[in-house]
Amino acid sequence: MTVKAIVACVAGAVGIVVVFPAVVFGVALVSTQQAAVAQVSVAACGFQYPFATGPGVDRPITGGGEWSPDQLANARTIVEVGRDRSLPRRAAVIAVSTALVESDLRNVAYGDRDSLGLFQQRPSQGWGTRDEVLNPSYAAGAFYDRLVTVPGWRTLPPGRAAQAVQRSAFPDRYAPQEAPAAQLVARFWRGTPTGADTQAAAPNPDGVCPDSTSDLPSDQWELPEDFALPGGAGASAAVSYAVNQLGKPYEWGATGPDAFDCSGLTQAAWAHAGVPISRTTTGQVHDGVAVGSLRQVRPGDLLFIPGSLGTADNPRHVGLYAGDGMVVNAYDEQHGVVLQPLDTWAGEIVAIRRITTDGSSPTPAPGERT
Repeated sequence: MTVKAIVACVAGAVGIVVVFPAVVFGVALVSTQQAAVAQVSVAACGFQYPFATGPGVDRPITGGGEWSPDQLANARTIVEVGRDRSLPRRAAVIAVSTALVESDLRNVAYGDRDSLGLFQQRPSQGWGTRDEVLNPSYAAGAFYDRLVTVPGWRTLPPGRAAQAVQRSAFPDRYAPQEAPAAQLVARFWRGTPTGADTQAAAPNPDGVCPDSTSDLPSDQWELPEDFALPGGAGASAAVSYAVNQLGKPYEWGATGPDAFDCSGLTQAAWAHAGVPISRTTTGQVHDGVAVGSLRQVRPGDLLFIPGSLGTADNPRHVGLYAGDGMVVNAYDEQHGVVLQPLDTWAGEIVAIRRITTDGSSPTPAPGERT
């Protein structure tokens, strides 16, 4: 439902409640009519108050073909996890349609009760830890794990298999999203696992780290033996995760755990800290709060440079400051995840973003998107 439609419905409810009882029946009936009419009007408009998010809660679904870089990257991750498991395209369509309903293909850190992430999975219900379900690759894999246990899932009517996995109070919401989900899957599907599925390799969605080589010199450092993690639970967890990926391969579009691209590594690092950030470089450059200068940089901060395909206004490569003058980043396909001296980056850095200030929650600047 669009914002305009919601406003119209609310206006209609208020108009009926205020004018009709007062004119026809008198003031004595206002409170009774308010409750009854507001409930009917809101129900007819198809939304609930409060405007919460989570499984089965109505909210705008993009679905019209105008996808953000983060939504495209999340859809791609869901598709590729399915492909890596040799599942048919039908599985990816079910998974993407489910994520459309549950989160609008956004990796959110809130929901109904303890629901989190793309699929609004609940740690308390055995879906994984908080940082696991906030990792898109893990979340997609967990969904597929349960999907394939549903009897006859390949041939069930639209929405049935998704409902069997999610057990939503609103089972009818999955089927309508299969059409836009199928279009998204078609953009990213590769290969012919069933013999009947054919699709060319997908183009690079804007914002996903595209570097095959970076403009930076490939100076690499080893982690010093006396390296100490920073203070603050959030930054410490993010840095710890990132440095533990050193030596793993770079793969464009990968978000771990076996390979990463640049923004996939930083997203996974902060997901490990329990803080979701955008999937892509073009999204992450708006996450958290801006840091004014390199002299103010702290461990856990995200450092952005143009990279091989970006510009100062549209940086396309990101690294995470580990402390002690070191930057960890998924460099390119030749070098993988490496540790580099901050001095090497200093002349190229065009933006610095701080994800948290207290180690526990994002800290958006006033008026900025988080």
